[in-house]
Amino acid sequence: MLILTEGPMTKLPNPVLLGVIGAPHGVRGEIRVKPFTADPLSLGDYGPLSDAQGRRLTVEAIRPAKSVVVVRFKEITTREAAEALNGVELFVDRSALPAADDEDEFYHADLIGLEARDETGAPLGRVTAFHDFGAGDIMEIMPVSGRAVLVPFTRVAVPVVDIQAGTVVVDRQAAGLDDGSASGDGE
Repeated sequence: MLILTEGPMTKLPNPVLLGVIGAPHGVRGEIRVKPFTADPLSLGDYGPLSDAQGRRLTVEAIRPAKSVVVVRFKEITTREAAEALNGVELFVDRSALPAADDEDEFYHADLIGLEARDETGAPLGRVTAFHDFGAGDIMEIMPVSGRAVLVPFTRVAVPVVDIQAGTVVVDRQAAGLDDGSASGDGE
């Protein structure tokens, strides 16, 4: 059994996903990690990382390697231990992250769950996820009924983000929704 931390495991109250562990790198426990941070090398800057069960990992060293980073965690010293972590998601608590520097910068975790409305105020649904397929952030909205829709997360398609009010405003035309793809009334 792999133990990643001493003492009781505690789950984070407000977890934010920072990366996913991939395959081992070498024989001494280094691991490839797909980071979701703006600066991939900042993965360890927010303190120890936790998995979904509350086990903790501490970044000792990190270096870039193509589209991932190679990380040496203090708690992982063998290839076998590294292999056991393949696919594990790594989180920090939201409180460990700095405030956004710019009024146009947002953490995806702060946007998920917000109500999406169109420019007339009509409800579109709720923000459920963000994706990046290589051409920029895509916001996923789940309407009250029907299938999820994907909207480019740009200033033109999503001109208003009001975290305090719990809403985002989507410009239907700019987002490509003029055909009625998203409708809060089930039409």
